[in-house]
Amino acid sequence: MTLAQLRAFVEVAATGSVRDAAAHLVVSQPAVSAAVAALQRDLGVMLLTRDGRGIELTPAGHVFARYARQVLGLLDEGRAAAAGRVHPEHGRVRLAAVTTAGEHVLPPFLAAFRTRYPEAEVVLEVGNRVRVWELLDYRQVDLVIGGRAPADKRFVTHATRPNPLVVVAAWRGPHVDEQAPREVAVEEMAGEVWLLREPGSGTRSTTEELFEDLGISPPTLTLGSNGAIRESVRAGLGVTLISRDAVARDLGSGGLEEWRWPGPSVSRAWHLVGCASESLTPTAALFLAGLVTPDELSGAEPFQRVG
Repeated sequence: MTLAQLRAFVEVAATGSVRDAAAHLVVSQPAVSAAVAALQRDLGVMLLTRDGRGIELTPAGHVFARYARQVLGLLDEGRAAAAGRVHPEHGRVRLAAVTTAGEHVLPPFLAAFRTRYPEAEVVLEVGNRVRVWELLDYRQVDLVIGGRAPADKRFVTHATRPNPLVVVAAWRGPHVDEQAPREVAVEEMAGEVWLLREPGSGTRSTTEELFEDLGISPPTLTLGSNGAIRESVRAGLGVTLISRDAVARDLGSGGLEEWRWPGPSVSRAWHLVGCASESLTPTAALFLAGLVTPDELSGAEPFQRVG
């Protein structure tokens, strides 16, 4: 069993295609097929089966894919830890973030980190909450910035930061107090079209919880990104519940207005999370230190260390 065989199998498992796996690995399709065939012979079990024109995992393949991804993730983590042990400022930190955090929370911290450690390498993947926790579970990233981690012992929260959520609409003209949110009735909220993120998004789940708490069932429209939702709200297509971090500039410029309804507001927290069973690599520890220390370079509200 070789690393090349494991990588070939993991890519085929992820893409469901030998062609796509070969493209990702920058090798030929016969090379991928041969690597997977050799791996199956070595294990003595079938990992993949044909499904029409595609490929799907066998039950044994599903089990082995998890281990294979963890092995590759741990090896990558080990390389980064070994290189960073001698010169942490020249090492690599692997990050994953949910969309809002990746687009609106992390950039100033990343810029400050790169200014302070220009030789360090930063790898960031942005995705929904299902994707980012999967990456951390498979040790393919060092840290995740997202909502609360799944309730188990695999993960540990290193730091948190407030994440207030607000309902926003296109600006509808002057109201009683221009410095405060517009006061609206629950009935008015129920009559609006609500713009939602895709299934798997934490903000979508929170919005659905808000509907239940308010006892409303408004019409909804699903859009694929915060940017699309923000521009659609600005155009008057509907309203949305969104992180204040994502719309702070729009609220300040008057393009959007915040709505306030009777009852408690919605607030969450950003969590910076790592694997509970592993200490951070030296370079990842440097990145964490920058997040929890007030920093003129970033100009952003710092995270608060947990514990």
